[in-house]
Amino acid sequence: MSLAYIALGANLGDPAATVNAAFAALDQLPESRLLAKSALYRTAPVGIADQPEFVNAAALIDTTLAPEALLDALLGIEQVFGRVRAERNGPRTLDLDILLYDDLTLATPRLTLPHPRLHLRAFVLQPLADLAPDLAIPGRGRLAAWLPAVANQGICRL
Repeated sequence: MSLAYIALGANLGDPAATVNAAFAALDQLPESRLLAKSALYRTAPVGIADQPEFVNAAALIDTTLAPEALLDALLGIEQVFGRVRAERNGPRTLDLDILLYDDLTLATPRLTLPHPRLHLRAFVLQPLADLAPDLAIPGRGRLAAWLPAVANQGICRL
């Protein structure tokens, strides 16, 4: 079994309800089990400012799915929730990203691990800190060391 941290985000429809339903969907993934979920956080959009605020969270799962098989499963969940990839950083019904998969460092055309921008975003770091405050990010050091750098990014626990 491998431990994978997953970022969840939504800003269309009822995003809090969607993220909560996505936690349940993660728990139904084949060869996987939901171990923990963070609190929900309201955050400002990144990139395209003219869109609704997001609800973000993180989950920890135990899985035997290989990283790219896990990615495929997450994309399938996004589709069930009506995800349309119209524009980068645009509004979405649900976004699921693999942040970390064990201590694996990976760079393929489809997947980069750890997630390349996770250390730059409060909406990722704070939910991760809920799950594992002493977490080490491969190639980046301790999660807690990155939190002060994102403290001005406007995140509110729901």
